[in-house]
Amino acid sequence: MSGEGAVDGGGREFERVSDELRARMADGVYPLGTLLPPQRVLAKEFGVSRDTVQRVLRELSNEGWIETRQGSGSRVMKVQRIHSLGSRTIRPAQAVTLRSFINDAFEAPEVTLDVYTLTSESLDAHIRMQAERIRDHEISPQRIALRMLLPSEELKLPYPTTKGASDDPRLQDRLHEITQRHSASLKGALRVLRTDRLVPTVDIEIRRVPIAPTFKLYLLNGSEALHGPYEVIERTIELDDGEEVVALDVLGLGATLTHYEKDDDPNATGTVFVGGMQSWFDSIWTRLAQREDRP
Repeated sequence: MSGEGAVDGGGREFERVSDELRARMADGVYPLGTLLPPQRVLAKEFGVSRDTVQRVLRELSNEGWIETRQGSGSRVMKVQRIHSLGSRTIRPAQAVTLRSFINDAFEAPEVTLDVYTLTSESLDAHIRMQAERIRDHEISPQRIALRMLLPSEELKLPYPTTKGASDDPRLQDRLHEITQRHSASLKGALRVLRTDRLVPTVDIEIRRVPIAPTFKLYLLNGSEALHGPYEVIERTIELDDGEEVVALDVLGLGATLTHYEKDDDPNATGTVFVGGMQSWFDSIWTRLAQREDRP
């Protein structure tokens, strides 16, 4: 690891920058086909060295997010695709992002989110964004209820694992640390809204389930579902000590999500799917999941 990387905080800063850039591309902040800001601009914004930015861009290029050409910058090659089977098919394609769905859900007086996912990382970013909208008095929900299902920490997951060394515990430990950090962050963001009396009622509960997620699921206000499979990929991950390992991981932010929406027809595809996934979530929540010990 270079001296500059050490100043940046090593793997943690590398992780922070790469996660944020993935999220921006997934949410359409940097649309498909556009150029990312220059390296010097990114380094200044994130408070890291050019070396860290260059390593992040190499990782994003290896994962297929961007294409970097000498003298031409880094062009966005992949965003999160959402295929909507509901009324959003009439909206411009660029408006259909996970952020737009979460934004709309939080405009309701009562917000309910049921989420099944591998980590709490992407949800944390969206919750903090909604908290800012509430503080700016852009929206004013009266109740927010979040239930999240995460895999049990005792469960040996098939991903992420070091390629050729599935018994290497470091990537699983890293996954748990990331999840714990982001779970605490989103809990804090919501609880402060209640403490500051910006939202009268806030209910948050995270439970662990002994199942390795093969898909992610968002159930929004009991009327919409976003569902997508985790695609297994091979990528290089940098650990906190600067060591790089080749890993079998899953594509989360870049995965295609399908949107389903309830309507007045009980036999419509969207109505059946949302109802079925809500029943599935409730059954796992009630019969298999265990409460987290952490506050």
